[in-house]
Amino acid sequence: MREIKELFESLQRSKFRTGFRLNAKDQRYLQQKGLSVVLDHAEKFIAERLAPADIANDGQQTPMRGHPVFVAQHATATCCRGCLAKWHRLPAGRALTLEEQAYIVVIIEHWLQRYLSAPE
Repeated sequence: MREIKELFESLQRSKFRTGFRLNAKDQRYLQQKGLSVVLDHAEKFIAERLAPADIANDGQQTPMRGHPVFVAQHATATCCRGCLAKWHRLPAGRALTLEEQAYIVVIIEHWLQRYLSAPE
């Protein structure tokens, strides 16, 4: 796992990762539901879609849009096990620990908070 500051500095150098923004619908959803509810959704998505050791559709399990968490996952490279290995040093082929799942949620939270505090 990487330090948050180092990770976000690296993500800022990726044209692909910096291209993600919440659209108006996702931003409204985040504001209406609140960050804590959206992070509850993130915990569930991570547990179901990323935590298992073997994921049949790895690399395609996270939609590009449709929920603020999905957008945040792509922006933070927490969208699939390949990206988790490359960007976060969390190897594929084994189940994610609860600590690793919590780390992913913190990364998503950090991105959402930064976006909400300084929307672009």
